[in-house]
Amino acid sequence: MFAVFKTGGKQYRVAAEDVLKIEKVKGEPGEIVEFGEVLVVGGDSVTLGAPMVAGATIAAEVLDQARGPKIIAFKKRRRQNSRRKIGHRQEFTLTRITEILTDGKKPSQTVPPRPKRAAAPAPAADAAATAEASDDAPASPRKASAKKSEKPKPKARVKAKKPAAAGKKK
Repeated sequence: MFAVFKTGGKQYRVAAEDVLKIEKVKGEPGEIVEFGEVLVVGGDSVTLGAPMVAGATIAAEVLDQARGPKIIAFKKRRRQNSRRKIGHRQEFTLTRITEILTDGKKPSQTVPPRPKRAAAPAPAADAAATAEASDDAPASPRKASAKKSEKPKPKARVKAKKPAAAGKKK
């Protein structure tokens, strides 16, 4: 299921578990915020709003409140002895979409647990075999490969002197 919603003068197409960087909204990290301006709800059937979808909301968890990189606005009027330098950092909120709700349902106030990625455990027999293989290998394969990839240093160029002109008249 996906949805398109509007916040901060921009529109975003989202699905559950998407992480978004949006214009700053109120909320502390860990809180659930709601977005009510839903324009489209899609999935098996698409519902278009006119202009908004009635009863649809999007719930998101606030992950972080932060500021973007510094933007420098430098203005100069030449020959006028006039310069102006101003820096700006835009504030944003990092959010994770938790639910897309329809029919006037309310979001759960607790953050649902995220499924953890299962790491494939290495069997003990394979670990022992790799340890034996590493003893036979050269001590530092990285150093050997680094020498091969080194580029030769360029030779210093010597400027050739022009021969003196013979029989030059004054």
